[in-house]
Amino acid sequence: MWSIVDGYLGSYAPLGLLALVGVLIVGGGFFANSLLRPRRPNAAAGKRDTYECGLDPVPGGWAQMQIRYYLYAYLYVLFAVEAVFLFPWAVVYLQAGLAVIAEMAIFVGVLALGLLYAWRKRALTWQ
Repeated sequence: MWSIVDGYLGSYAPLGLLALVGVLIVGGGFFANSLLRPRRPNAAAGKRDTYECGLDPVPGGWAQMQIRYYLYAYLYVLFAVEAVFLFPWAVVYLQAGLAVIAEMAIFVGVLALGLLYAWRKRALTWQ
């Protein structure tokens, strides 16, 4: 039996142990939840309602949103993701050659042009 653990499949033993521990932790959380939760939800608490926030959804669920909020979110995600690419470069820029520094300058320039374009189109004004 121990020859399997020492052989090829032995390298998967830590992965199996980690998976078992994960299943036990999640199962223990579900078991603790079943022990601690209330057994009888009452109608006064609103547990049978669609929404449990305390307000009845009487007028409807439609709310008009301005498109500029999506534009702000899109621009934020765009520049945040592109800024992530600057961190590895900033760590090793001293060991990099001039070609890598020039490529990063072009990258930052494209970012600056995109920001300038959004600014000129007045996409960044909060109205």
